[in-house]
Amino acid sequence: MSKILILANHYNTLRIFRRELIKKLVELGNEVIISIPSCEQEEIDNLISYGASVVVTEMERRGMNPIKDLKLMRAYKKLLKEINPDKVITYTIKPNIYGSMACKSAHIPHFCNVTGLGSTFMANGGLMRAIVSFLYKISMNKADRIFFENVGNRNTLVNAKVVRAEQTVVMAGAGVNIDEFPFCEYLEDDGCVHFLNVGRIMKEKGVDELFYAIRKIKKEFPNTTFDFIGWYEDNYRETVESMQAENLISFHGFQKNVKPFIEKAHCIIHPSYHEGMSNTLLEACSMGRPVITSNIHGCKEAVDEGKNGLLFEVKNGEDLYNKIKEFILLSYETKKEMGTYAREFVAEHFNKTDVVEKTISIVAPYKSEAVTTPTKQ
Repeated sequence: MSKILILANHYNTLRIFRRELIKKLVELGNEVIISIPSCEQEEIDNLISYGASVVVTEMERRGMNPIKDLKLMRAYKKLLKEINPDKVITYTIKPNIYGSMACKSAHIPHFCNVTGLGSTFMANGGLMRAIVSFLYKISMNKADRIFFENVGNRNTLVNAKVVRAEQTVVMAGAGVNIDEFPFCEYLEDDGCVHFLNVGRIMKEKGVDELFYAIRKIKKEFPNTTFDFIGWYEDNYRETVESMQAENLISFHGFQKNVKPFIEKAHCIIHPSYHEGMSNTLLEACSMGRPVITSNIHGCKEAVDEGKNGLLFEVKNGEDLYNKIKEFILLSYETKKEMGTYAREFVAEHFNKTDVVEKTISIVAPYKSEAVTTPTKQ
């Protein structure tokens, strides 16, 4: 078995999305060491409970500061010397770039995870895109494998000659734990339709288009409800408070447990501009709820059009309004059938057990029928 070092930029990156992978690696006899920026002791203890050990490596998660980023790479190089891992797994942009650079110089096998490209790559051209592309190219060129959560992100970097096609593996996102997000009977028909949005309140999550659509919908279907859970990333507090005062939406702030909110919704709306793979959609579908989301990579993979959800043109508030209205006008039985199919669809294509097994078969293979058996794509 191997000594595996995991580099991440936030505790939640691992707790929410990689908990099962870490536990499985430990269960198979690997020694797992996790490097994250400082966080609450309770959070560190939680990661330790998975069977891993934790070291703190400070970083500035957002922005690009050459001095601080150089300091991060030096910290990673020092960490590699102290731990001497057999393999390294990196998550998110800075660990991918500076962790890969450190691994390359130390000749240590490493596996990068591109969990989304963000606005830098979604915008056309621009200095920041050129800089990040260059840094990705010179850092990850020796990576053993680069995992992507959707084929669109993979093709963007391959076509730009940032990474080589043979390095890449496209996964079913991080997958969804279908036991943790169990199927729930569809919400009863009480005469109105209840929608839910889960995510950060920020422009790139499509809230401008959603707010536009809600104002139109509420004029035609005043009993329809729109619940929001999440937190502010951009300056939307005044807008949200105004819409609440007009009884257009209900904002519940950040919630550690989203399941009770999903259970009380008829449909989840996710109008994001870009995603690696939307866990919000996977969790909602796992619990048997239809979805309305952007027709983009990272969202559309979770939708079998018309069967478990509806797709709209990204950044198009009018099209979003039309899809919401279309869903409202569906019969209750059709909505319920969409929820049932949603569960079946994600269980077949996005089961976290399959994602974990496929990851281990590449990063830390072991003799097991579960690994040699082809997993669902």
